[in-house]
Amino acid sequence: MFIVLEGGEGCGKSTQIGALVEHLRNAGHDVVATFEPGATARGAALRRFLLADESPLAERAELLVMAADRAQHVAEVVRPALARGAVVVSDRYAPSSLVYQGVGRGLGVEAVAAISDFAAGGLVPDVVVVLDVDDATAAARRPVAEDRMEKAGAEFHQRVRQAYRDLAATFGWTVVDARGAVDDVTAAVLDAVLPTITSR
Repeated sequence: MFIVLEGGEGCGKSTQIGALVEHLRNAGHDVVATFEPGATARGAALRRFLLADESPLAERAELLVMAADRAQHVAEVVRPALARGAVVVSDRYAPSSLVYQGVGRGLGVEAVAAISDFAAGGLVPDVVVVLDVDDATAAARRPVAEDRMEKAGAEFHQRVRQAYRDLAATFGWTVVDARGAVDDVTAAVLDAVLPTITSR
């Protein structure tokens, strides 16, 4: 099974992925925790290039670097884990491209979806959970901006958060209110994920 957690900066993904992975492992599942961009050796080099704040990177170039990272990630990490029967939990995947590059960078959701689908060889997650917070909460939680994405500005991040909400119904993503206590959010994430696992 392939599970993806998504959300804008400051939504609490790292905390909730840790809790989800721990729960699944305690339940006896073989779990591979991974992330995008940069989960492979080649991907790590692409991540450094992608997030470096040294010079401007064209929007289409950004998308294609993300697609290259995804292609390597799927080939090297995700598909082999799924083939042996593991549960894969990824911090970001194709939905990030649809939102960040498709909407945030204005490249168009359909065009980005086609490129991402080609890069991933058609691999679609079983469950996508979007952690949703309001702009004020996200700003308060977000660390000091260090990389190019984090420095994109408040307006960009507002577009990203709204895009997750807008696209969720179209693509079947589950939106979880992530403003509450950590344990309450974890319970909501588990409610979104466990029925699919137990039905298999």
